[in-house]
Amino acid sequence: MSAAGTRARVRAELTREIAEVARTHLASDGAAALSLRAVARELGMASSAVYRYFPSRDELLTALIIDAYDALGDAAEEADAAAGPGLRDRWTAVCRSARTWALAHPHEYALVYGSPVPGYAAPEATTGPAGRVGLVLTRILVDGIVAGDVDVAADGSGADAALSPDVAEGTGLPADPAGSLATRTVLAWTTLFGLINFELFGHTRNVVADHAAHFDGAISRLATQAGLPT
Repeated sequence: MSAAGTRARVRAELTREIAEVARTHLASDGAAALSLRAVARELGMASSAVYRYFPSRDELLTALIIDAYDALGDAAEEADAAAGPGLRDRWTAVCRSARTWALAHPHEYALVYGSPVPGYAAPEATTGPAGRVGLVLTRILVDGIVAGDVDVAADGSGADAALSPDVAEGTGLPADPAGSLATRTVLAWTTLFGLINFELFGHTRNVVADHAAHFDGAISRLATQAGLPT
């Protein structure tokens, strides 16, 4: 391997180690208290060395946010691919995968769906990774449209007119301001994460006795509302 290749490999490994230590700090101290100096101390590195990899706390936070969104997106895409051709089976698998990932990685989930970090503004680079689960759900509906299993007839509600003009076109859904298919898809996506948030952050304690059963029932109703055939 060339000297340049060796340097690139070492840099990639140190970048990974810094991110791993930072994730442990998320669990112990929370995102707002994340400190490059504290990460450097744990790694036995000078602060100046860490700054060569992440010039600021915000850049480290951005990397962790993108990693979290991508890990969640990977889980959703893998679940979709493994679920078989049935539209509802795919929908259920994708939604369950999001919940399973969140319960297994609560601190990373909280970083992207919990309270905003004071003083931090997520850059444009986080937008694509943030939408990956929603795009998987949308792809299921689009496949249903292509197969003739999802009705695209406008319902006259005009709900889609409230969305950004490029939402439907960018996802392959019909761009119909007289209809509501895109709106129902957005509602399903946001409700999915609302269900997970309320469970993960304890808002349904003493309200829901069986969270798995409650979740499965809710995502089934979301599928129907979105337009998937029963």
